[in-house]
Amino acid sequence: MTGADVLLLALGAVTVGSGVLVVATRHLVRAGLYLVVCLGALAGMYLVLTAELVAWVQVLIYVGAVVVLLLFAVMLTRAPIGASDDLDRPGWPAALIGGGTGLGLAALLVDAYRWTAVDLPDAGTAERLGDQIFRSWVLPFEVLSVLLLAALVGAIVLSRPDIGRPKVDPSGTDRPATDRSGTATTGSGPGGDGGRSR
Repeated sequence: MTGADVLLLALGAVTVGSGVLVVATRHLVRAGLYLVVCLGALAGMYLVLTAELVAWVQVLIYVGAVVVLLLFAVMLTRAPIGASDDLDRPGWPAALIGGGTGLGLAALLVDAYRWTAVDLPDAGTAERLGDQIFRSWVLPFEVLSVLLLAALVGAIVLSRPDIGRPKVDPSGTDRPATDRSGTATTGSGPGGDGGRSR
């Protein structure tokens, strides 16, 4: 066992442990900080595997942008900072799914490599990575972009339940849209002028 193997095992243990703490804690802010540790350890694993560009992209985008954005969203929306009972849910379904997935991946890796030594490729560069992405993997790259855009639109729609629903006044009937002055702009008034009096 080489030093790289020891580093990979140590960083893997830190990644798995902090990932478990992300889903096990009842504190939302602590979950975000544990996520920083998890993603940082994963970037360290990329560094050990001589994928420096992917490691720094991991740090800049995920640790430096996504997690910070998450923490700012928690603070700006006045989410509960302390322990929340909403986050204290039964963990056995997640443990069952996660454990089954981990065992399945471990069985696939053992069956594929049979504990044989794998030579590491040459260190990657930004030029080689860009050439591979935009030549051999351009279609999956674009499909992933469309998928992320659809996920963003779906998140906006789910966070705004009022989008697409007709406005209802207190009496329970649909009310027409109004302009800034409060005058109805649509409707079936006399002459089709939105109900304005002549």
